[in-house]
Amino acid sequence: MNISTTPNIKGKTIIKTHGIARGNTVRARNLGRDIWAGLKNVVGGEISEYTRLQAQSREQAIQRMIADANSLGANGIVNVRITTSMIMQGCSEIMAYGTAVTLE
Repeated sequence: MNISTTPNIKGKTIIKTHGIARGNTVRARNLGRDIWAGLKNVVGGEISEYTRLQAQSREQAIQRMIADANSLGANGIVNVRITTSMIMQGCSEIMAYGTAVTLE
């Protein structure tokens, strides 16, 4: 699967547009991570537990977007974007979306 944040992929021609491919995941923090993060927040620095959680969430959303594009019969996704929104306190959604296309 060819994926790009640009509207086209160099050296490839879009021959068909299938529509929007999307994938998302909703994740919540857990008490153990929150306690450790609270301690790190006092002394400063990166909160690596949350960094890992967000990275895993992004990858899962991207993989779900790819699966959606495959189900549409696409072999590429252009104009890919990733958004994050807070669902409720301590719970966020990561969404990956783009235009599913067939590339020549």
